[in-house]
Amino acid sequence: MNRYETLANAMADEIRSGRLPIGSKLPSIRQITTQHGVSQSTVLSAYYLLEEWGLIRAEERSGYFVTPGASVAPVETPRAQSLAESAKVDISSLVFSVLQATKHVGAVPLGSAFPSPLLFPLSRLAKSLNQGARTLNPWSTVADLPPGNEHLRRQIALRYVGAGIASPIDNIVVTNGALEALNLSLMAVTRPGDIVAVESPGFYAALQAIERLDLRALEIPVDPVTGLDLDALAAALDKHPVRACWFMTNFQNPTGVTLTDDKKRALVELLTAHDVPLIEDDVYQELHFGKTRPLPAKAFDTKGLVMHCSSFSKTLAPGYRIGWVSAGRYTERVQRLKLMTTLSASIPAQAGIADYLQYGGYDKHLRQLRNAFKSQLSSMQVALRRHLPARARWTVPSGGYFIWIELPDAIDAMALHQRAIEHGISIAPGPMFSATHSFQNCIRLNFGHPWSGQIEDAIRTLGDILVDPEMRATARHFRSCAADTEPTDGI
Repeated sequence: MNRYETLANAMADEIRSGRLPIGSKLPSIRQITTQHGVSQSTVLSAYYLLEEWGLIRAEERSGYFVTPGASVAPVETPRAQSLAESAKVDISSLVFSVLQATKHVGAVPLGSAFPSPLLFPLSRLAKSLNQGARTLNPWSTVADLPPGNEHLRRQIALRYVGAGIASPIDNIVVTNGALEALNLSLMAVTRPGDIVAVESPGFYAALQAIERLDLRALEIPVDPVTGLDLDALAAALDKHPVRACWFMTNFQNPTGVTLTDDKKRALVELLTAHDVPLIEDDVYQELHFGKTRPLPAKAFDTKGLVMHCSSFSKTLAPGYRIGWVSAGRYTERVQRLKLMTTLSASIPAQAGIADYLQYGGYDKHLRQLRNAFKSQLSSMQVALRRHLPARARWTVPSGGYFIWIELPDAIDAMALHQRAIEHGISIAPGPMFSATHSFQNCIRLNFGHPWSGQIEDAIRTLGDILVDPEMRATARHFRSCAADTEPTDGI
């Protein structure tokens, strides 16, 4: 990205956040030149770009001002319907059909759930895997059964210590990725027919797990700026016999929002008062753009109610499928379920990642990965402002690699998904993040891949589709079909 684009993007964030209010005068070109150490031509190019985006206007002999039409705050994401009642879940068919589109190698992976594997230290990992395999004890096939490889669990425990969290090594169970950790945790605290509180919008795999285990989902709204609605959760806990909660407190998928420490503490205190366990999905915690990683809700748990689940799939080794859960009071139950289902995570992979964590320079790699994601987010925002309709809104995440976009009401995300596939582009439509198939005018895009002309062209194509008159006709057809579908009964 050019320097003037970087400068324009930073100033656009200031305007959209309200820190540069409507009508305020921008600093002079001389001031910006001195402050940022750039040339006058760079500043002029940045101001021209902001004018093109409709965020500022020039007044002769007076300077530049924030326009009345500039968006200074994102529109609140529409809440899911029937929030007060739980419902059976039927989401898998929709999720499978959407994910199928992301498997094509030639498709632009804006709908993918994974970052680019090219950003991971695969060759260095291979050395650690080789080292781990060479030094494996012949008895490791027995010794590394659940809870898992002791060396790896010790390295994970050290990372908890580094964050100021007490998580004894004996509470850590190694799993086949975070998804198995989450599923085992859910199985440990529920029985068929139980109610589980989930986020809305929320991670579709939570809905799939609830569907598979014959549970019922109770959707708690998530605001893309402030996060989980604790008042709605408190009301739900008073009204329903909620058996467990499955939430993402850091860089939530799909909105990217992170709860403040105060809200995390309040969340844990609320659940503790009702003796309801929290299954905390925290796979993006290490992908923060700030100086320090955010704390998980686990940091405020004093009763062992929080089952903190994470993995190395999003940060280091997606194909190794190594995750874990710090399960608190439910550790023994989770460990037994692991033995009864998949027996053990890959023993060589556990040894290899343990070696890498100790000797491979994991924190250095994470710094490089976070810088890459932050740069790619900036490029994504420039492209979105340049190509999407003016009424499209989004929030800027402070970590992770997803951006949640609200489109004009007349747009149907499923219709856009179908049209995008025809152009070799995958996106993640909003309905796949809700048990009630809500968020029909929202999409999630992935900025976890190195920026390229192909991705820029894909954003441009999405913008062209959105202004196509046929798109609105297709959207009406999709909404008509949805209206003809019988609603799911509550309890």
